Amino acid sequence: MEKFIVQEGLVAPLDRANVDTDAIIPKQFLKSIRRTGFGPNLFDEWRYLDHGEPGMDNANRPLNPDFVLNQPRYQGASVLLARKNFGCGSSREHAPWALQQYGFRAIVAPSFADIFFNNCYKSGLLPIVLGEAQVDRLFDAVKAFPGFKLVVDLEKQTVSTPDGAMAFDFPIDEFRKYCLLNGLDDIGLTLRHADDIRAFEERHLHNQPWLANTI
Repeated sequence: MEKFIVQEGLVAPLDRANVDTDAIIPKQFLKSIRRTGFGPNLFDEWRYLDHGEPGMDNANRPLNPDFVLNQPRYQGASVLLARKNFGCGSSREHAPWALQQYGFRAIVAPSFADIFFNNCYKSGLLPIVLGEAQVDRLFDAVKAFPGFKLVVDLEKQTVSTPDGAMAFDFPIDEFRKYCLLNGLDDIGLTLRHADDIRAFEERHLHNQPWLANTI
């Protein structure tokens, strides 16, 4: 998993509350458990004017010009600004995968659905909870200033404009912070103990050699 330390990036505003995981990545694209290939279908029903299906050539599909991610000023955004209860609905891990593979590294919102919030950390995506008044200020700033960027500093736990004129602190669990700073998902955490695991297996087989025939 890619480490998250500091991310400075363009902000894309998704001014909708209660965005559910079926809107983030529609059900027809959940046919794979590989963590690749979901970015082109992020917000599929909002991004495109036709109905998307797996295997379609997205390059030839008609784009919805009114959708925020299709607007030129937000191309290349790596910070998503959202409203409350982002990621509600089903528990599909594909939702944070799609967001991360599209290019987002952080999502700022007043609140997140619990399962989505937890799944983000396992994909290297940082969900940041700020107060509604703070989020309102950010939405106003994004609207007013084309090219509006934010700096997300995980070590300092701050979200700020590059010039520091606007800055907010955000909370995060220390263990989750440690995992993101070091690029450790569940598998990475386990592999830190690879030598101990191998030593245990060798001792186990030495003491009970008949188990070797069952492996």
